[in-house]
Amino acid sequence: MKLQIIAGSVRSARNAGPVLAWAERAARRHVGFDEVEVLDLRDWNLPVFDEPPASVVAEPTYSSDLLRAWNETIAAGDAYIFVTPEYNHGIPGGLKNAIDSVYGSFAFRHKPAGFLGYSVGPIAAARAVEHLTSVAVEMELVPLRDTVLIPFVATAFDDNGGPTNGLSELALQILLDDLGWWGPLLKTARRDQLAPGVARFVAGMQAVAT
Repeated sequence: MKLQIIAGSVRSARNAGPVLAWAERAARRHVGFDEVEVLDLRDWNLPVFDEPPASVVAEPTYSSDLLRAWNETIAAGDAYIFVTPEYNHGIPGGLKNAIDSVYGSFAFRHKPAGFLGYSVGPIAAARAVEHLTSVAVEMELVPLRDTVLIPFVATAFDDNGGPTNGLSELALQILLDDLGWWGPLLKTARRDQLAPGVARFVAGMQAVAT
C-alpha cells in the first residue's frame, strides 16, 4: 500500500510546513502503509492545463514529459491525503490544476482520498474541503467522510511539531485508519473494475451512430 500526501499550496510563504511534517510522521508510523510519499506541487511546476482533447478509449497522450511523469506518479499511489488551505472559499488554483492534469490516464480512479485542511483563521479550510470533495467525485476518487481540519495554524503546533490540540491527533489517526482500510479493498476491486463510464458512453454513442 502506497500513500501519497499531496501538498496543495505552492506559495513561498505558505503555512503548510508543520502540517505536512506532522502528517508525514504519523503516516509513516501507521501500519496500513508500506510506503509514504510526499508530492509537493512546488517541486512539479506543472503548466496551466492546456492539453488537447484526449481519447477515452486509447492510450493517453501528453503534451510534455512532465505531465506524463505526473500521471505516472499519481498512478503509483493507492491512497491519497490532500493537504490544502482555503483561497476564497475554494482550493488553490495550483491544486485544481494538478488534479485536472491527471488527464486521460484515470490514475485517481477508484482510490480513497482523505483531506487535511488548515487556515490562519477559524474556518480551517472547511469550505475548500467541500470544494475538493466534489472535484474528487468527478475524478472518480473515493472521498472519505472523516477529515482533519486545523484552524489558527500559526499556533496549532508546539516546538516539537506536535499539535497543541489533542483532538487533531485523534482526527488524523481516524483518517489514516480509514485510508488503511479502504486502500486494500479498492486495490483488490480495481483488478476487475469496469471501464470508465465516459469510455463506455462514447463507445455506446459510436455503436448507435453505426
